[in-house]
Amino acid sequence: MKIFRVGDKNFRKQFERVISRGKEGLEAVERSVHTILEEVKAKGDEAVIEYTRRFDGINLLPSQLRVSREEIEEAYEKVPKEDLDSLKLASERIESFHRRQLMNSWFESTENGIILGQMVIPLKRIGAYIPGGENPYPSTVLMTLIPAKIAGVSELIMVSPIYGSRESAHVIAAAELSGATAIFRVGGAQAVGALAYGTDSVPKVDKIVGPGNVYVATAKRMVFGEVGVDMVAGPSEICIFSDGHAPPSSVAADLLSQGEHDERALLVLIVLSDAYASAVNGEVERQVKELKNRAVVERSLSNQGAIIVAQGFGEAIDLINEIAPEHLELIVETPWNLVGRVRNAGAIFLGPFTPETVGDYLAGTNHVLPTGGTSRFSSPLGVDDFLKKSNIISFSQEALSRFREHIIRMAAMEGLDAHARAVEIRFLDKKV
Repeated sequence: MKIFRVGDKNFRKQFERVISRGKEGLEAVERSVHTILEEVKAKGDEAVIEYTRRFDGINLLPSQLRVSREEIEEAYEKVPKEDLDSLKLASERIESFHRRQLMNSWFESTENGIILGQMVIPLKRIGAYIPGGENPYPSTVLMTLIPAKIAGVSELIMVSPIYGSRESAHVIAAAELSGATAIFRVGGAQAVGALAYGTDSVPKVDKIVGPGNVYVATAKRMVFGEVGVDMVAGPSEICIFSDGHAPPSSVAADLLSQGEHDERALLVLIVLSDAYASAVNGEVERQVKELKNRAVVERSLSNQGAIIVAQGFGEAIDLINEIAPEHLELIVETPWNLVGRVRNAGAIFLGPFTPETVGDYLAGTNHVLPTGGTSRFSSPLGVDDFLKKSNIISFSQEALSRFREHIIRMAAMEGLDAHARAVEIRFLDKKV
């Protein structure tokens, strides 16, 4: 990994390159995705099937897009009992955590003749995108569907490029555990288009959630407005701040755990000494050679890997808040003393025995997190993402009379006489 030192002549330029996250050069992706979405919008299943054949090498009939009940039951039976036990334990913990997020409607009358409140309403139908390919993600199924179920969403639609491999059984089993109402074996930008516009087979949803590659993320951004989206998630990110007390081997392992997701993953380590930076770097070089996904990890280390030597705790926290990482590990002696100073991070892992992997699977917190620096203004996926709110207002005649002149005056400030008239007319003498 490249080592940068705060205070060096070129540090700011090097740091800016790191936090830019390699966003340049996406014009070709945008053009391709735009074409795919337009084709899906116009041709529906025909376009979805054609792009699945072209990109995934899979020939499907319209009747094969949806996973049948028989296939779901067969997949469930294929999953070893020990794996099912782990999925069930994770689902229980995810449900327990997310139930605390559930909001209730409320109404109050604090003034005579006035009732104000907010009605909380679950979305009717959502679509969850689950990445596939060589690495299936049953954990992401749990993370996206369970909060929706808790919110009260009645139709949980899942799409994923699952084409009959053994690993697909785990994804289907997780969907069954999570209460999915329909599963479709389709991925990529064409799957996002199908959810956004609807086809003969895939129903149009109200909101699309879940992570994906750059094509999926771009497609979600382009269909926003037609449907809601949770976030436009980019490649995985980890930022670790270590004060040098933890073994370099565990810090290196945590960095590498995110590197295997994507060759564009952001891997940043902040330390306080050159010696510790070198020690972790040596461990990274040693451990990467032992990984099954070595090629991907090495590219992510080369593309977006950096070790930053800071000059103190305050400087390290300032860098963290500027990076605004998806995952932040505070591997320091007293992490609770620092956590309150972190303003920008999707999830924060405290102490030497809380690797990011815990949050990926079994902590119960959600692992669908804001990336690309968007933790400055975005939150992890949660129950709120599947709810909408309506404001409730009720005024009696007497209450409207009390505020009549103020409302009319404010309407006049804005030159909106029809607004004022809507109040005034209610107090004119009327003959029946």
